[in-house]
Amino acid sequence: MEGQDRQTPASEHHADIYGEDGAVRAPFLAQIGAAIADRDTITLKREVDDLHQSELGDVLEALHPEQRRALVDLLGADFDFSALTEVDEAIRLDIVDNLPNAQIAQAVQELDSDDAVYILEDLDQEDQDEILSQLPFTERIRLRRALDYPEETAGRRMQTEFVAVPPFWTVGQTIDYMREDKNLPERFSQIFVIDASFKLMGAIDLDQVLRARRAVKVEDIMHETSHAIPATMDQEEAAREFEQYNLLSAAVVDENGRLVGVLTIDDVVDVIQEEAEEDLLRMGGVGDEELSDTVLATSRSRVPWLLVNLLTAFLAASVISLFDHTIEHIVALAVLMPIVAGMGGNAGSQTMTVTVRALATKNLDIYNAARIIRREVGVGFINGIVFAVLIGMVAGFWFRDPNLGGIIAAAMIINMFAAALAGILIPLVLDRFKIDPAVASAVFVTTVTDCVGFFAFLGLATWWFRVP
Repeated sequence: MEGQDRQTPASEHHADIYGEDGAVRAPFLAQIGAAIADRDTITLKREVDDLHQSELGDVLEALHPEQRRALVDLLGADFDFSALTEVDEAIRLDIVDNLPNAQIAQAVQELDSDDAVYILEDLDQEDQDEILSQLPFTERIRLRRALDYPEETAGRRMQTEFVAVPPFWTVGQTIDYMREDKNLPERFSQIFVIDASFKLMGAIDLDQVLRARRAVKVEDIMHETSHAIPATMDQEEAAREFEQYNLLSAAVVDENGRLVGVLTIDDVVDVIQEEAEEDLLRMGGVGDEELSDTVLATSRSRVPWLLVNLLTAFLAASVISLFDHTIEHIVALAVLMPIVAGMGGNAGSQTMTVTVRALATKNLDIYNAARIIRREVGVGFINGIVFAVLIGMVAGFWFRDPNLGGIIAAAMIINMFAAALAGILIPLVLDRFKIDPAVASAVFVTTVTDCVGFFAFLGLATWWFRVP
């Protein structure tokens, strides 16, 4: 989340607490652990006081659960709550659940609104309400408005602290306002221009303000904000706007076009990382699993997709059972058939990965789908021929039977062709029906390549060798 540098440069601390492998050094952790065990608050504060929030987050993740709870307890009001935005959800909840709501309410008042929302959104509604009730009215309204937006939207990730001025102000008035108002955000790169109803009219970059004379009116130097982001926009779509237009910050507006917040590049970087990790985990069938999850929670998250894979495995096994008589006559088929299915599965996974990523980044659409399909089918056919020749020669030499080599070569071409088709068409179809292709594609592609591979290889062998 929001990165705020402290008095000492982060790079200096990095050299102190991290080893060459990028992990927190064991001696440093031992020193922290000793201070916690001795309840030596003075030493503990000295060691962590100047750490960047991301560094403190790494320290929390490296400590044992009892130690991290004790660290937060010993530091009390001196604990930097922004560090909780840098840790796994399970660790964050473990720490927050062991703190009184009054302490959390006091802490979130010191945070930027986006960081405060990040911590509050995972709490129970009852705890949220109790914490918000202890905040000043203005801050409570801001956080409640952000929390009312759906999860993983721009409204949840926005910062509600921003600088907004009317169009009739002069540059001089704007500068004086920024100097005198103590409630402005610590860092910002844009000043937004709004009308009396708070509707967004435009924006001014800080460099424009610095170059303009004090008497110049804001409306004369402002530019239209063509990339205002709706608060209900999915955070991944918002991140794509930043990527496409090289934005550092963007206004967030409600359904009536009124300015409600600002989305900054540091939050967008977090979103990009979260979405990439989420897609990767979903393609592996492990959902939103985190390293800090318990054994039971991890097992529970993996069981559903393992069950689906078990069912599809039975489907592939049923295809093999159709040719049990052929396998009894030609035992070499049992040795070779996993090669056909395995190569098809790997080829399908390659195509599927490229397709899912292209769909996620909006690089694949109805306008170029036909061309991409032709390309992937062509790749599958060429790779099928290459590996058909290679595997056919190896199989023929291994079992001293050129007929067997020819059969596995033909089956390889068929399955690699089917793998390419399945790898691109299945994600496209799932996306068309609003089903996340990152979640469901892998199991279907594997099922297709297994069934087609076994059927092609064993079917060709049955036909060629005239097995009764």
